[in-house]
Amino acid sequence: MQTVRAPWLNNYGSVPQTLTYESGSMWDMVEGVAKQYPNYIAYDFMGQHTTYARLVQQVELCARALKAIGIRENDKITICMPNCPQTVIMFYAVNLVGAIANMVHPLSSEKEIEFFIQESGSVVAITLDQFYYKFEAIRQNVELNQVIIASIKDALSPTIKAGYMLVEGWKIQKIPQDAPVIRWAEFMHRGKQYHWKHRANKQAQDPAVILYSGGTTGVTKGILLSNLNFNALSCQVIATNPVFCAGDTMLAVMPMFHGFGLGVCIHTMLSKGGRCILVPRFTPESYAKLIKKYKCNFIAGVPTLYEALLRQPVMQGVNLSSLKGVFSGGDSLSVELKKRVDAFLAEHHADVRIREGYGTTECVTASCLTPLHLAKEGSIGQPFPDTFYKIVRPGTQEELPYGEQGEICLAGPTVMLGYLNHPEETAQVLQTHADGYTWVHTGDLGAMDDDGFVYFRQRIKRLIITSGYNVYPSQLENILDANELVQMSCVIGVPDPVKMQKVKAFVMLKPGVRADAENKRQLMAYCRKHIAKYAMPCDIEFREQFPKTLVGKVAYRQLEEEEQRRGAAGGEAITA
Repeated sequence: MQTVRAPWLNNYGSVPQTLTYESGSMWDMVEGVAKQYPNYIAYDFMGQHTTYARLVQQVELCARALKAIGIRENDKITICMPNCPQTVIMFYAVNLVGAIANMVHPLSSEKEIEFFIQESGSVVAITLDQFYYKFEAIRQNVELNQVIIASIKDALSPTIKAGYMLVEGWKIQKIPQDAPVIRWAEFMHRGKQYHWKHRANKQAQDPAVILYSGGTTGVTKGILLSNLNFNALSCQVIATNPVFCAGDTMLAVMPMFHGFGLGVCIHTMLSKGGRCILVPRFTPESYAKLIKKYKCNFIAGVPTLYEALLRQPVMQGVNLSSLKGVFSGGDSLSVELKKRVDAFLAEHHADVRIREGYGTTECVTASCLTPLHLAKEGSIGQPFPDTFYKIVRPGTQEELPYGEQGEICLAGPTVMLGYLNHPEETAQVLQTHADGYTWVHTGDLGAMDDDGFVYFRQRIKRLIITSGYNVYPSQLENILDANELVQMSCVIGVPDPVKMQKVKAFVMLKPGVRADAENKRQLMAYCRKHIAKYAMPCDIEFREQFPKTLVGKVAYRQLEEEEQRRGAAGGEAITA
């Protein structure tokens, strides 16, 4: 058998192949480290510092408030928020009372939010004031008992708040006084009036979080994850980064509705005594300024973010010697970009080099990482402790020899409980092999060498990754096809020097509908209403016919090849 559990050899000695994990909840782990380091800073947010002792007080109060509004164990709570203090407090309070956090992108469209609430069966939701009107628009279509409204300004000092209101706050549309919501301050006040039991006795294997992904079919599904999944990830990340010390800072720009952001940037740091720099919204320029300001020890991002960082004038002359870890995930890091980033780090006095990881939301996030001082060109690294990788012949459980390309499968303590409400696809993706382990069939092609290094090739499943976000063509096609002008649509990813890929839509209009600029404008407006901003098509091209495969399916790969040839020739699409 050629399954590999990596030895993790590096300049700091061998990392244990087997680790010990918390037997309780995520909050148990954070609360335990807070007792060790009560005066350490847990997180920073726009100039405000919060210690671990204060974090415990806030989470306890929020948990009591949740009980006061009727939350019970295993209830689902939708958290539709960016990275800000209320998100962290609510996330761990939900865990403390034994409920399940349903993590949703706040820039999702109204229909997407409606789907996430209905799919999860959420009874309560929390969002920012600026997103209230999305919830108001779907209020009659969902069965929420309560909507909690938070505001960025509530987490700011008086001085910073004044500046925020002048620059950003005034743009936010006011919520009617009689709106059927509860404001954050009022919600937390209810916690002070609740004096009954609020702490659930949850175990490692109990469900705790729902994240969203397209699985193997490209249809968005909730991925149900346990306390153990997150706690194991935390231990694995720290074990493979023995340079970490309590008090080290992590720039948390990866969002909390994403496995990378929630699992690595937030929970790993807070469960091990780290310090998170919470960033609700950022640009490459602000990202560069934050690295400079906080002298961060760890940073993480998608390849496009690092590519943009290299071009930031503010980084000129900055000393990056404080960096202990630079991680890339969410998309493939090209060999050329890695060389450029490594050269950039060296020029700025950093002793580390960028380390690529690989994983899927089905195992929270990364399950494989390039060792600290042991890299191979083109490799995504070695498996974490207690994590096994194997390469199988696609569509089977037959293991392939080292060096041969096949489907990447993985097993370990971060593997999901399953897809929410999708037992058939759960059975397809989670398979018990003859060795007795439950393996995630990732739908990704790759290979593995005899040193345990894994090489990602491409995705078997149809998926577009733009600036690190997963976009599922079939989902966008369903939206386009529902428009009264559209006969059929096909969505593909086209190469882009900044985003890696952009979304492009091809549309066959219904008979008699003109392929003109006005109808294109109407379709783009329709897309903006129904599709999240990050997934918006950059262009819509009208076609009289689509290329077809031998069995009559739309040959989307042919459209991709046409775009690649057009890009290579420097041509432009002929659009209506």
